[in-house]
Amino acid sequence: MAVKKEEVEKNLVKITFEVSREKFEEGINEAYKKNRSKFNIPGFRKGKVSKAIIEKYYTESVFYDDAINYVLPEAYDAAIKEAEIEAVARPEIDVEEIKKGEPVVFTALVTTKPEVKLGEYTGIEVEKVDNTVSDEDIDKDIEATRKRNARIISVEDRPVENGDITVIDFEGFCDGEAFEGGKAEKYELEIGSGSFIPGFEEQIIGAKIGDDIEVNVTFPEEYLVESLKGKPAMFKVKVHEIKVRELPELDDDFASEVSEFETLAEYKDSIRKKLEERAENKAKQETENSIIEKVCENAEVDIPDAMIQAQIDRMINDFAQRLQYQGMNIDTYLQYTGGNMDAMRESFKEQAEKQCKVSLVIEAITKKEGITATDEEVEDKIAEMSKIYNMEIEKLKEVLRPEDMENIKNDISYGKTVDMMVNKAVVK
Repeated sequence: MAVKKEEVEKNLVKITFEVSREKFEEGINEAYKKNRSKFNIPGFRKGKVSKAIIEKYYTESVFYDDAINYVLPEAYDAAIKEAEIEAVARPEIDVEEIKKGEPVVFTALVTTKPEVKLGEYTGIEVEKVDNTVSDEDIDKDIEATRKRNARIISVEDRPVENGDITVIDFEGFCDGEAFEGGKAEKYELEIGSGSFIPGFEEQIIGAKIGDDIEVNVTFPEEYLVESLKGKPAMFKVKVHEIKVRELPELDDDFASEVSEFETLAEYKDSIRKKLEERAENKAKQETENSIIEKVCENAEVDIPDAMIQAQIDRMINDFAQRLQYQGMNIDTYLQYTGGNMDAMRESFKEQAEKQCKVSLVIEAITKKEGITATDEEVEDKIAEMSKIYNMEIEKLKEVLRPEDMENIKNDISYGKTVDMMVNKAVVK
């Protein structure tokens, strides 16, 4: 393939490449097979019209769009490979020329990977992260388990106290008008949980069953709903029930019920080990993040905006998937929060730029140090993945695409590079 390369500006290249007429005709034939049942031409049965008749009736270009979609991915990949270009964002591709009997000419504006000027990345000084586990941490974990296993009993002979679970109706008003999402009936609210607007729960304390009270609060400036940020509000509240948790006794019986251990002492030891492992992993992660941050501060790289925008796209897609797991789509979320897509993209921009820089800097260090993934490490990673996906190793290998294998190798190399920087860091 003949590929012409022209630098437009820094990290932006224009390439011109061709698709042979034979390959494009193959794409036209595929487009015909895909779409022939959609054409309705007088005198012919639907789906039985020949390609030549369809082209004559609708003009020759009728199949061009689908044919282009068929041939372009492979042609573009081959073109950037031949031009020795590392693309970091979706290209802007135009059809330059389509003439019957001749190759199809395309142009593409391609954002390329920027150059990274590395600074110091070994001998980085970081402070030691405290990973000690106290008796108080263990008690807090056990109390949470006791709370989850508590009996809930009703109380009728006293007013609401801190820590009670109340069942309430409420309706909120701003400037005398009820606002959307500010009303609920038979809502369970734990007093002191901090799950409501600051100041709301405290004003329920002292109320009795059957009381109607007014609660006055001010929405935080960082509240999700734009129209309510920083605004004063009044809630009409009716108290229906007061409940308390009756915690189980902290003894050997409790330990045997909530764990595999027979005694409270053994259970506490297991909690300590669990928390120490968690604290160690957290300290390791914080140390790594601190080193990576300082290494990136020492490096210089001019990240193209297209690369940042591509990263924002990925972040929004990830966020949309998390919303789906909660039964919500991104449009509903934006409507509820009073936001819009432009504002959301802007809110992701700083983090996206940071992630791009980390990726570029670690990759540059990996190449400079000659760090690669060994065959054994790749096999170990695939074996680990097979357990996660509950698949036989050979079955998993069959479904892994070349790009999946490349990602596995990159992930391994990334981890080894970070480990190298951590091992050569100075922890004070």
